[in-house]
Amino acid sequence: MKLDLVFRGGTIIDGTGRPSFDADLGVADGMIAEVGSIPRGQGREELDIRGQYITPGFIDIHSHSDYTLLVDPRAVSQIAQGVTMEVIGNCGWGCSPIANPVLSSSVIYGYGEQVPITWHTTAEYLERLEQARPAVNVAMLVPNGQLRLATVGLADRAARPAELARMKTLLAQSLEEGAIGYSTGLEYVTEVGASEEDVAELCHVTALAGGLYATHTRNREERAAEAIEEAIRTADHAGCRLQISHLTPRGGISNLERCIEQVDAALARGSDLAFDMHTRLFGTTNLRIVLPPWAMAGGRDALARRLANAADRDRMKTFRNLITSVGDWDKVVLLETPSIPGWSNRSFGEIGRSVGRDPYDCVCELLLAEIDHLHRPMVILHTYTEDLLRRTYQHASCMVGSDATALAPNGPLAVTSFHGAYTWASWFYRRMVRETKTFTPEEAVYKITGLPAKTLGLTDRGTLSVGHRADLAVFDPELFGERGTTERPSQTAVGMTYVLVNGVVTWRDSGVTGQRAGQVLRGRKREG
Repeated sequence: MKLDLVFRGGTIIDGTGRPSFDADLGVADGMIAEVGSIPRGQGREELDIRGQYITPGFIDIHSHSDYTLLVDPRAVSQIAQGVTMEVIGNCGWGCSPIANPVLSSSVIYGYGEQVPITWHTTAEYLERLEQARPAVNVAMLVPNGQLRLATVGLADRAARPAELARMKTLLAQSLEEGAIGYSTGLEYVTEVGASEEDVAELCHVTALAGGLYATHTRNREERAAEAIEEAIRTADHAGCRLQISHLTPRGGISNLERCIEQVDAALARGSDLAFDMHTRLFGTTNLRIVLPPWAMAGGRDALARRLANAADRDRMKTFRNLITSVGDWDKVVLLETPSIPGWSNRSFGEIGRSVGRDPYDCVCELLLAEIDHLHRPMVILHTYTEDLLRRTYQHASCMVGSDATALAPNGPLAVTSFHGAYTWASWFYRRMVRETKTFTPEEAVYKITGLPAKTLGLTDRGTLSVGHRADLAVFDPELFGERGTTERPSQTAVGMTYVLVNGVVTWRDSGVTGQRAGQVLRGRKREG
């Protein structure tokens, strides 16, 4: 059989965690056709990759590219790092199901009006995503934020019986239409009113469909361990597989140890769970999440009046949320914002002192200036250390993800940034393998290939074996690393030589080829 492509002389890291070995690898019809010693002349194209690693394509277990893949499906930030698959719809944020497009845009990361929301169901969204022809494979979780906006709206309370019944119907429909699971973001304003009972009912629907439950837990600070205990209790009661999103809490080593103890106890009882963590030394989110639900009721003009009213601002200050719970405005840094450019890249503590005002009042002033673009102001929260991240990664059940959106340094997303987008996998390899030697190359690759594939139930992706999909990354182990920085995040990684998605060469010699062969992997029809 003539092979489409043969990689010769590379070191194969197969994604299982087993030791690497030198061999040739042949690709045909989008699949891995041979691994071993392949006679010369068997491939239509043969590439010498001596001194380089060939691994499964990396799987981003925690992505927020739901919208940006529609705007620019090239996913350059991901492809440049060897990423061939993303799981979207995390943290209760995502693009379907949609009841009210204006309201729904508030829980879509990267929303920017370039692509109008013309779909309502998950089937329609996934069809729209397929039409965009993404460069990466994509699997979708159903976001709890959209389920609540479609039923409960902005009310800060548990769902009423009729509302919960409607949410369960929408979730079941979305799972039938191709979603692989369900996600929550219980710290976010849209979901803080969701009760454990509501989530348990929705997890039961997920379990019946064989889906995965991924959760950004209710509290990631002083009560982080209790929040993880709730997630485990909820999933176990429903008989649902569990993925705890970015597990590392905000609160130091002792807090992390308590969270790990909860995970280990659940694993010892036989719970089916894993968790992930991103690679930033800070969190990042949209500034608008400081707003309580009542402040957003009535739409744009009503919110603008409240933001300008001193009494309403004082009432807003009492609302506990992911940003204010950090407890120190000097740790909350505003990113580039065109409405008040002099405030960009400064903490709200510094901003408040420079203008002689309370930092929260400065937040309200900025949101008022951005009233027509509330999706735009982003902040970073300085809450982690490298040691916290390392200890999290070292757990056998920990995977690594971007917690970011797929971007590109040119085209319609050229002016968009999201910390971690260009750096997550490349930083992880450079820092945790080459520099600190926290992991061997085989261990590190397993955490971003074989382990997430196992968690997702994929049987022919995530490892290199004959008959598996040819999602491949070829890179120089001495060069692969990130260029993006906190100040200049939108720089592509270096050291990646080739990336194949479903057997199609998508990245070659430091640039995209223009070929896009990603697939939407539907839950009911996906491999395995």
